[in-house]
Formats: sequence, C-alpha cells, structure tokens
Amino acid sequence: MASPSREHLQDLQDLARGVGLRQVRLVTGAIMFAYLISHFLNHALGNISTEALAIGVYYHTEFWQFLPVAITFYSSCLVHTALGIWALYQRREFHWKTIEPLQLTLGLSVPMLIVAHVVGARLGQTLYGQEKLYPQELYTFFISAPNRLWLMLAVLVIAWVHGCIGLYFWLRLRPFFARAAPYLLAAAVLIPTLAMLGIYQGGRATMEDYQDPDWRREELSVQKLGTAAQATTLEKITDRLTIGYLGLLGLVLLARGARALLERRGGMIALSYGNGRTLRVPKGLSVLEASLRYNVPHASVCGGRARCSTCRIRIIGDHAALPEPSPREAFVLHRVGTDDPSIRLACQLRPTADLNFFQLFLPHTMSANAHATHPTRVGQERYLVSMFVDMRGSTQLAEKRLPFDTVFIVNRFLGAVSQAVLEAGGRPNQFIGDGMLALFGLTTDRQVACRQALRAAALIAANIDELNQFLSHDLREPIRFGIGIHGGEVIVGDIGYRDHMVFTALGDAVNVAARLQDMTKALACEAVISDEVRVTAGLADDALPAQEVAIRGRNEPMTVRTVEATRILSALVDDRRAVAA
Repeated sequence: MASPSREHLQDLQDLARGVGLRQVRLVTGAIMFAYLISHFLNHALGNISTEALAIGVYYHTEFWQFLPVAITFYSSCLVHTALGIWALYQRREFHWKTIEPLQLTLGLSVPMLIVAHVVGARLGQTLYGQEKLYPQELYTFFISAPNRLWLMLAVLVIAWVHGCIGLYFWLRLRPFFARAAPYLLAAAVLIPTLAMLGIYQGGRATMEDYQDPDWRREELSVQKLGTAAQATTLEKITDRLTIGYLGLLGLVLLARGARALLERRGGMIALSYGNGRTLRVPKGLSVLEASLRYNVPHASVCGGRARCSTCRIRIIGDHAALPEPSPREAFVLHRVGTDDPSIRLACQLRPTADLNFFQLFLPHTMSANAHATHPTRVGQERYLVSMFVDMRGSTQLAEKRLPFDTVFIVNRFLGAVSQAVLEAGGRPNQFIGDGMLALFGLTTDRQVACRQALRAAALIAANIDELNQFLSHDLREPIRFGIGIHGGEVIVGDIGYRDHMVFTALGDAVNVAARLQDMTKALACEAVISDEVRVTAGLADDALPAQEVAIRGRNEPMTVRTVEATRILSALVDDRRAVAA
C-alpha cells in the first residue's frame, strides 16, 4: 500500500498535469474581474455622495495596494495580457462562434484604452507623489477634459463585457448555471449601470464643488494634480506605451504570416481520415485545426481547448514517431481512462509526418431528420445521479401469459416507476425491456439530486404496492423490483444516428448504477445505493447497512448501502430535511 506522502505526491502530480494555459488564464482573469467588481461598486457609491466615494476608495485602495495583493493583481494583469497575445498568435483557425473572437478582441483592446488612466493615476503617484483620487479624476472627466469621460466609459463597458464572457464560458457547464443564470444576468446589467450612474452623480457634485474657491485650492493643488511639465512627461509615457503595445500586436500578426509562410515551405503532410478522405496540409497544424481549415466535420464539444475528449482519434499503423502528449493532453486521456498510445486528442496532436487515423466520435451537430427543428444537444460533462430499475421475474411472467398480457403488465410497471421518478423530480430516460434508466440532477445541484433519487426509490415501492393490489386477481406472485443508484460525473447529450437520436447519459457512474441494480438479486434486497449517494444526500453513516462489493470493470472494491425495503428511504430523507430546517 502506498504511503500517504506518496499518495499526496501523486495527487499533486495529477493536479499539475491538469493545469494548462486555460487554467492560468482563468485564475488570472478571475483576480482581475474581482478587482473590476470592487472598482465598480466603489463607483456606485457616487449615487450616495462624494463622501461615500472617498470612504469607499480608501478601503478599496487599502486592500488592493496591500503588497501581497498588489503583487498578485499586477502579476495577473501581465500574465493575462500575455496569454491573450499568445492566443492571438497560437490560434491558427478562427472558425469560432461570434462570442469567442469578440472576447479576444475586447480583451486585447483593454490595455490600449486603459494605459492613460493607469499612467496618470498610478505612475503619477509613483514618480511625482501625485494624489489623484475621485475629486481630481472627476474634475478631469467633467471639466478639464470631458472627451476622456467617453473613453473611460468605453473602457469600463469593454472590460466588463470581456469579463462576463469569460465568466460565462467558465460557468456554463456547471450544474447550477441554469438556475443561477437569471441572477448573474441581473448582476451583469445592474453593477455597471450603477457604476456609471455613480460616476455621473459624482461628476455633477464635482461641477458644483468647482464653483467654490476653497475646494479648487484644496483639490486642484499642484501636489494633487501635478505640474504641466509632469503632465507632459506622463503623456509621452502614455503615447510610447500605446505605440509599443500596438507594435507588439503588429509583430504578432506578422509572426502569424511568417509562420504560415514557413509552414508552406516546410512541406506538406497527408492526413487520411480512414473513410477514404485524405488532406494535404502544412506541417504544424493540429489534426483538429486541419479539419476546421478544410471544412471536414470533426467532433469537438469544447472547441479545441483540451477540456473534453470528443475530438479523440485512433492512429492507424505506427504511432512511435508522433510527438509525446502534452501534460494537458495526458491528463485528459488519463481522465477518460485510456492508456492506449494510439489514441490521441486531435486538438493537441500536431503531426510532422503522414498520418492515418479515424475519429472515435461522429461529428453530428444537427439531426439529419428533415422534419427536425431542434439542434442536437452536444455532450456536456456534469454530475448526475443514475437510477436503474428492473422488474424481477419478467421472463417467468412472459412464459405463463399471452404476449399482449405481458406487455400490459410491463407497461403498467414502467408507468408506476416513471410516475414515481417524475414526482420526485427526476427524468425517465431510457426504457430497456422491462427496466428503466432515470436521471436526477439535470436542473438541480448534486445534493438535491441524490435526495430526489432516494425519494423516488421510496415512491416506486409505494406505487408497485398499489399496482400489485390492482393486479392481485391476475398475479400468482406480486411484482418485485431491483434498484441501483449511483452518482458521478457523466456526459449528457444526444446519442444516435440521423433521426434516431436520444438524449441520455454516458459514463462510469451510469455503468456502476446498472451493476448495483444487478447486485440486488445476490444481496436479497430491493435497492443497492452507493455510499457516494448516501454521503451527498446527507444521510447518517448508520442510516443504512454498509457492505463492500466488487464492481466489474473496477480494480478497487466499492462501499455500498443495501436497502431491504425501499419504503424506509422516504422517512430517512424527510428526517434529514427536518434536521436541515
């Protein structure tokens, strides 16, 4: 058995492998967005009074200029900007959705637009000891140089929209996003609106204060605004920084052109897709970029960011000469449980020689049904609770009855189960013979999903009891059932071909739920529930008997909870709800 230190080291190594440029960009962007929210809320205090603005900026400055925080913030600004410039260079294909190039364009424009404010407020303080706070800035925007006001408002809007787009891309696949989206949208509109209104109200108050000679003498002194010579020096620094930044962007665009030229001169390679189609592409392109450039359909749910594995390909023939997987690619492949060196991510693999492969996922994006009006729901990774329910003894039932009678009873059974699932808040998903897969958590968080699944199991027992009473004159033995429940990360989306597409879930958690349902026969119980579901639902450790079982396809045994009579689950869930209340 590995020592704790070795286990911790392995965990750290796995974490490091999962960290890529996107994760760094996300963290640095979140830090900058936190600063932006703080700044906007400070502006919003102008709706109260200029005194409130002064108090707010004091605490805002105290926090963000605290040395460790300041180092973290300014480092994040530099790293985030550098990653944006790198994205402009690195991305070869711009077959993006409209929102993605918009985000990049807005992000790259912010440094150019904000440089004058940063130089005037921060560098002026560092070089000359100027004390430019709200009175001085509002004087500039509303009295001495009102044209700068519109530039500053544009910067605020651009930076805010850029941050909101990044936040959307980060949260859109989270289970809670659908419920939180209306509140996030309200905040996204309300915060900048209040901030700009606060600037306006502060500007009006400043114009009134400007009529007071004492105010002008106090707030517009040389110590606070600086001299004309100092202003000229700061303007020159601003101009040079702006020109330098624009020059850097120009160099990046030239580098893109030079790279494209070198790739053409460096030779072409053949990509064979395994379906008879072969492309001649320049060296240096990833397989996914080649597919996009030449309009070859290729599955890629995350857009080529190595956040999913839907672009996976299997190499045909020798794969020894291929470049080694990057840490991020290795992490994703390990996450999906493949150690096969012939399986690679098309978005990460940049072959340098001819390559034969085939895609592991069909790149359908729309149903081919001529009557279909809804786009196919592409795969999303999320936490769901899967429940498999199976009718016991259906084979013997069919042997002793006419086929239509058997179908009638099975349909009544599935109807009773489906009604229980719907009443508990779940969704009947697939009907497999006399069994059913139900999903919980499509619109709720994981704790609610686990509790819904347990409540559904109890309702199933009640509904089947009623069904047995209804059919008592026709059944020699009452209908029995088995239930398996497990929760975990799965991929949900439309699966199938053409007009035979169904929405379902795929993943280890679904397979385990099916295995647990099978175990109810050997364990002589009505339900087997994974300990993951029990813990997440908030049930006590002694609420249900525990047992370790071997799961086919898994190396390690799994702790499960057996339920002889699923009716008791309703009381357990209700008791937990009462305790929480």
